[in-house]
Amino acid sequence: MDMKSNSVNRRTFVKTAGAAGITVSIAGCSGGGSDDSDTIKIGILEDQSGNFSINGLPKYRSSVLAIEEINEAGGILGREVEYVAPDPQSNVQRYRELAEQLILQDDVDMLTGAFASNTREAIRPTVNEEEQLYFYSNEYEGGLCDNTTFAIGSIPEQQYGTLIPYMIDEFGPEAYIIAADYNFGQLSADWIRAYVEENGGEVVGEEFPPLSVSQYGSSINRIQDADPDFLATVLVGSNQSAFFTQAENLGLDVPMASSVNLSQSYEHVRFDPPTMEGMHSAVYYMEEIPTDRNQDFVDRFYDRWPDNEYIAQMAMSPYVTLQLYKQAVEEAGTVDQQEVISVLEEGMDVEAPSGDLSLKGSTHHMSHNMRLARVEEDHSISFIESDIVEPSFLEEAIGCDLTEQSDTTQYSLEDADDFRSYIGNNSF
Repeated sequence: MDMKSNSVNRRTFVKTAGAAGITVSIAGCSGGGSDDSDTIKIGILEDQSGNFSINGLPKYRSSVLAIEEINEAGGILGREVEYVAPDPQSNVQRYRELAEQLILQDDVDMLTGAFASNTREAIRPTVNEEEQLYFYSNEYEGGLCDNTTFAIGSIPEQQYGTLIPYMIDEFGPEAYIIAADYNFGQLSADWIRAYVEENGGEVVGEEFPPLSVSQYGSSINRIQDADPDFLATVLVGSNQSAFFTQAENLGLDVPMASSVNLSQSYEHVRFDPPTMEGMHSAVYYMEEIPTDRNQDFVDRFYDRWPDNEYIAQMAMSPYVTLQLYKQAVEEAGTVDQQEVISVLEEGMDVEAPSGDLSLKGSTHHMSHNMRLARVEEDHSISFIESDIVEPSFLEEAIGCDLTEQSDTTQYSLEDADDFRSYIGNNSF
């Protein structure tokens, strides 16, 4: 079915079901999909508890801050923004259930959130079937060419095209990979491996612990035996964060590189120095970015949430998401989701705390000002270099153009005809 054409969606179903004498109860429907309503309704799915709450709670708070600031400034189209934010509790099944609730019962105008890629994939069938405007406000493994999904965080060519060449030049060609055993970890490892090999390096070992694993003594021994020049880590959640304190206790002394550890789970704040010394990360946001614009955002965030531990990388993404949505709705003059998507697909600039960013309408992904960050012995952050990096893989290597054709596919490096050429031409 061509999702660009007007297929039978949930709103059409409600009308026809009512005509057929079927009672359909939609809680809070005054907020969703109608320009006659006094409010605009946002659905937020972020982990406020469970294994991923360390990431999800700051994201939830960022969404609330953005909505409150938008309302203080007059709302969107003069209408107040309200939000519905049930807690998925880091549980995949709850994500499925709550997404259906927000879309089919609460009838939200826009849906945002999800942390882990498996939770995004759990809700995407409903998002696609109902043609729901959805912002995935997270760094992820890339490749998603989807009609109604907009990816706000950074993707592998922005992360590893920045990070891996630097690590090889600085420390040597032999890499060891340890990554979480689910789609984000596995696909991220594919990208790391490709960038290592394209830059003349070699992966001397790799392993994929499940998300539930919190004991890493045997893994650390294997890394020490392999003696790599650097260690690439893609470890997520509270359980896997235990790797770093155990590595420090067991004397693992090897430079580390990650797109998630440090900027995402703020281990440099949570753990005592010098646990994270020598960690390098390609980041699109950290609260330490030394600009006036960012400091203003940091001050406002902590004024609203004084008990927040750290404004992690992906806590900026929901804030940017709400700014993009406000701009698109006001330009469209309506909350009609297909019309808002059409405006977003024209491309849009946004003033983010990290700098001026752009949405690439053809692929629904963001440019990012990628900064190469390093943790010092006292756990302070040094920014080594930075540059604007475009999200080019989907367009250049896959041919994704959602302004011309419908798609709901997640592509990988294997789907590119000549990914080696792409990798070679897309480094920091």
